[in-house]
Amino acid sequence: MKTLICNCNQTMPLDAAALKASGADTVHTLLCRREAGAFQRAAKSGEELLVACTQESALFLELNEQTEGAPSVQQRPIRFVNIRETGGWSKDAARSMPKLAALIAAAQLPEAEPVSTVSYQSAGRCVVIGPAGAAQDAADLLKDRLDVTLLLTQAGGALAQTHELAVSAGRVTALTGWLGQFELSWESSNPIDLDLCTRCNACVDACPEGAIDFSYQIDLSRCTSHRDCVKVCDAAGAIDFARAPQSFSERFDLVLDLSPAPLLGQHQPPQGYFHVGRDSDKLMQAVLKLRDLVGEFEKPKFFNYKSKLCAHSRNKQVGCNACVDVCSADAIRSDIKGTGGIIVEPYLCVGCGACTTVCPSGALSYATPGLAQQGLTMRTLLSSYKAAGGRDAVLLLHSQGAGKTMIEALGRAARTSRTVQGLPAHVIPLALHHTASLGLDAWLGAIAYGASGVTVLMTDEEAPEYRVALAEQIAIGNALLAGLGHGAERLRLLPAEEVGALDAGLKVPMAPVLKQAATFAMQADKRSNLELALDHLMAQAPTVPEVITLPAAGCPFGTVVVDSAKCTLCLSCVGACPSAALADNPDAPQLRFIEKNCVQCGLCESTCPEQAITLAPRLWLADGGKARKSLRVLNEQAPYRCIRCSKPFGTLKAIENMLTKLAGHSAFQGAAAERLKMCSDCRVIDLHSSTSEVRITDL
Repeated sequence: MKTLICNCNQTMPLDAAALKASGADTVHTLLCRREAGAFQRAAKSGEELLVACTQESALFLELNEQTEGAPSVQQRPIRFVNIRETGGWSKDAARSMPKLAALIAAAQLPEAEPVSTVSYQSAGRCVVIGPAGAAQDAADLLKDRLDVTLLLTQAGGALAQTHELAVSAGRVTALTGWLGQFELSWESSNPIDLDLCTRCNACVDACPEGAIDFSYQIDLSRCTSHRDCVKVCDAAGAIDFARAPQSFSERFDLVLDLSPAPLLGQHQPPQGYFHVGRDSDKLMQAVLKLRDLVGEFEKPKFFNYKSKLCAHSRNKQVGCNACVDVCSADAIRSDIKGTGGIIVEPYLCVGCGACTTVCPSGALSYATPGLAQQGLTMRTLLSSYKAAGGRDAVLLLHSQGAGKTMIEALGRAARTSRTVQGLPAHVIPLALHHTASLGLDAWLGAIAYGASGVTVLMTDEEAPEYRVALAEQIAIGNALLAGLGHGAERLRLLPAEEVGALDAGLKVPMAPVLKQAATFAMQADKRSNLELALDHLMAQAPTVPEVITLPAAGCPFGTVVVDSAKCTLCLSCVGACPSAALADNPDAPQLRFIEKNCVQCGLCESTCPEQAITLAPRLWLADGGKARKSLRVLNEQAPYRCIRCSKPFGTLKAIENMLTKLAGHSAFQGAAAERLKMCSDCRVIDLHSSTSEVRITDL
């Protein structure tokens, strides 16, 4: 791939020789200005093109279109990579060539496979909810582009004298949906019907208390019920104090919410909904976005869901609820009364990926891009960095939104301020759609690939639930790494909402890398990636302990502890286990277990009728890790043999418990009680051969 590199007017000390392996023939000084001809010559060559400048990407794309003989970007896409703020402007710039080479190598990777999309249709039907005056002002900014309806939630302010917009009034009772599919319900109890009101202002003039203003709603706290307004409105009939409250429901494509508190309280509201309150700056931003939301829109379907792996529920019992609890968009709900899994609403999903990070079984996986592509990117970054002479690399995971903006601001501050260092030479940034989209399997994979550590940048755009979830995952990862002798605190969260905090937080020293980097390719399956990473970390560990105790919160590893004094081997836990960790033995009364398969969902614990099961988070590494991959017996009992034919048909404890519980029951006395001790075949034979039983022919 042809790579064009520019030192941005000699503000970056780039080493041409060190970067030549990246495909760059030379280092330009002003590629976007004086040396633009070099770009045009490269564009006309038809080669795949990578430009190491994101600031002037729009200019280069326009220049490509204007260059005669250059293929269009549809025929030959042009890629861009930022090497300036990510290292070239750092105080460590002279030592950042390995990092810049790694960033260029990752940018040259093939594009990720396209994913399925979710489509929205909007005809521009917009409801503005709030006080009359503010709602009318907002509507005036939208009505030339959208079909606007006003819903007045309180009296006060003034509507326009001209009656050109649909207007309702009332209390919002429900708001659900997304762009193109909002369902709004409200209840109206005000005496004035705004559909009938002609805005003649006779009622305003007639009311002695001033309880009616130009919102054409009655302030009932000021009204003394003299009803002069009713008299002057007799012809229109718009005022009726005896009217019962009425309920309404209507569908809209867009919602502009001017209420003091948002009607939709989730951290990530659905697309097409904008809450601005009384903030004029937010209002203008929302108006500009709303005006463009007419037509058909697409977004990626950010997730894949495999219901057969889901550990949410079985037989009406709830186990793992991690994804439902963490979703800040309210896009995930339980389907315990249906299939027993979960329902993920793709129209509400905003692609944060936190659900995939906390999912212990891999039933939910991130799709844009998938784990295989992210693993390839991380492996390319780390291997290219090492090949170029870099040491002790730290991956800095950040979002493409606020995280990217903060890193760019840090680079600019490092260029202009003597006290700001910028991104250190060993810190390699990796932009994600959202920082919560990668979790424990990817972090451990990065350590196995040769990273000294992984730092996750958290800005103010992340929901509080995500910080908690990522902190739990990091605690588990650090416990695993420390237990294997690879050092503590290799994984960490870096909360930073301003440049100074980010600059200071990046100066923490990290541990040495593994002696040998892993070469495995990450899979689409989360559990497989965890096993691949753990196997390599164990192989590189100075010592392998028999067991590593792990934090309980969010832990995907552990064992099941069975109280043999309570367990009757009913095996209801086997039927409830979604991951085939628990199994029976068809040849003997045994409860068996494969610890590697256990996701600590708790379904066995909640299903057990004897409360004989508890969970114990840990990583069991006995016999070099082989023990946790093998079947072992958790509980076994002597079989109970039929008193008639001696065939085993249950466990001794289960039959004894049954006999004890039914001992006082009138239906199980005498011969009937003895039949409880027989197998199913002998029970039928005894019943039909007994002379004391009443037959139908005797009736």
